[in-house]
Amino acid sequence: MASLPPRAVIVGAGGQLGQALTAALPGARALTSADLDIGSPDQVAALDLSDVDIVVNAAAYTAVDRAETDRAAAWRVNAGGVANLARAATAAGAGLVHVSTEYVFDGTAPGPIPVDAALSPLSVYGASKAAGELVAATVPRHWVVRTSWVVGAGGNFVATMRRLAERGVAPSVVDDQFGRPTFADDLAAGLLALVDRPPGVYHLTNGGEPLSWADLAREVFRRTGHDPGAITAVGSDEYFADKPGAAPRPANSVLDLGRAAALGVELPEWPASLARYLEGSRP
Repeated sequence: MASLPPRAVIVGAGGQLGQALTAALPGARALTSADLDIGSPDQVAALDLSDVDIVVNAAAYTAVDRAETDRAAAWRVNAGGVANLARAATAAGAGLVHVSTEYVFDGTAPGPIPVDAALSPLSVYGASKAAGELVAATVPRHWVVRTSWVVGAGGNFVATMRRLAERGVAPSVVDDQFGRPTFADDLAAGLLALVDRPPGVYHLTNGGEPLSWADLAREVFRRTGHDPGAITAVGSDEYFADKPGAAPRPANSVLDLGRAAALGVELPEWPASLARYLEGSRP
């Protein structure tokens, strides 16, 4: 896959995707949230983009449940922060790569969700991310890339399931929400490749057959030498019954990958990447 031009800035470099992008593009200027608060108009306005071709925004407020009551913080980063970056990128003549989420949809689509499906978020997090997409699209050269179920360095679902397996815990996991995991290093490579394609909106996840969270948990248990039968599958209503502050989740997180694939940008199928991830993250 091709790579970004050397004059790039990665925003949100401390997160799972940001770390993968920094590794994939060592010549870029990598800014963590400690380096740059994108929610601050003054800080973003002071960012020198005079020698920058591309700004890659991997920063986001991702505490999905907390956002239901911490609305201002979610909107400050996911919408206001993107507006700040869009304004700065446009003024500098730079392109903007903005990473979004399947949470901008309500998950009621009967099959893979098309790129041009209407935005219909269920949660505060989803609404703030949808707003971020709209402002990112005001940049003349923009790539809005939706992904799902990200797995990278740090805390994530796969790492949690592995830890529970090692501790002998038999968890209950939701079996009526479906999607595909996306491994951060694969996604980073895909984002870099998309910059060589026409600007627009894309979906990018690992390939392979969709599965439920419970199915993915079983795969983690099985591949780490533990009994996949230890996973108890439960419906969302039951799982969230004692979690009154939980945000609503889309039942269908399966994104249609056709637009990127038609341009030659496809990520590996998730089983191979899961095996590689588990091998590389051995405790």
